[in-house]
Formats: sequence, C-alpha cells, structure tokens
Amino acid sequence: MNPHPPNATFPIIVSACLLGVRCRYDGISKPSDELLTLARRYWLVPVCPEQLGGLPTPRPRHEIFHGRVVSEHGDDSTDIFERGAREVVMLAELLDARMAILKARSPSCGRGLVHDGTFSGRLTNGDGVLAAMLLRDGCEVYSEEDLESVAGVLEQHRLAFEDDSKCAVDPSPNRFL
Repeated sequence: MNPHPPNATFPIIVSACLLGVRCRYDGISKPSDELLTLARRYWLVPVCPEQLGGLPTPRPRHEIFHGRVVSEHGDDSTDIFERGAREVVMLAELLDARMAILKARSPSCGRGLVHDGTFSGRLTNGDGVLAAMLLRDGCEVYSEEDLESVAGVLEQHRLAFEDDSKCAVDPSPNRFL
C-alpha cells in the first residue's frame, strides 16, 4: 500500500488535528479544507507531538509560561512536550521532510504566536516546542493560517525535488557491478 498519493513529491509534516484526527487537548479536530485538498497532491505526514510524547486525549490545556509548558492545573509538562517534539523531528529527518504546516498558537505547534501561559486567551510572540525544534533543524515551518502564501513555496519545493530525483540513484540492476 502506497502511504502517499502517486503523484506526490516530497513529505510535509502536518499537525494531525488539521487533517481531521481528533487529537487536540479537547478531543476534537480542526480540519482545514485547504490542507485536505493538498493531501490529494502532496505527501502529508500527520503527527501529534503531544500524543507522541505520551499525553492522553482529551487532556488538560497547556500553555508556554517563561519557557516551560504548564497545564491549566499548574503541572510542568515540558519534558513530555519535548519528548513528543523529538519524535516528530526524528520522523522528519527519516523522511527528509523539509517543510511543516502546524496548528497555529498551539504550545507544541504554534509558529510566531503562542498563548502566554496565563490561560486568559492572550497571545505572545514565540514558537511552540515542536515548531522551535523543527526550525532549529532547518525545516520551514508554517501554520494553517499561512496556506495562501505557502502555495508558491510548495511549487518551489516540488521543482527542487524533481531536480534532485533526476540525479539521485541509478535504478539499474547492474549499478553495483
């Protein structure tokens, strides 16, 4: 079974909740029609770093406060969030994923803005744990709110991928002789 569309080019890490997986803290999803459409053309790799880190669904809300990820009950869950983010980074490296489209404002996936840790709905500049790790690893990270501007980037990546594929590995059976 082919895990991605036959015309897909390169893998893109995507927050699973944006593809309809009920993995958010509240047990629901936030499907993006635009991303579901992209799934027909691109190889989208759904991930939930919070589940990969060991958190259940549903779970208490978490926010980033002074560099730590804390629950609405005051529990420090930073280690769990970092463990899940490392798992996603490992998958991205394994698949040579160069791009990610993640859930905006999430303590794991937020890019540019996250909730400020007061559980008041206020936002502050910053990245979620996974977004920060992927950026440090050289991955381009976007949110679902950036999809209009991502179209041109996707086309550039597709063209670069096709160029890489042309000179990658000699597929002939005699290449080792």
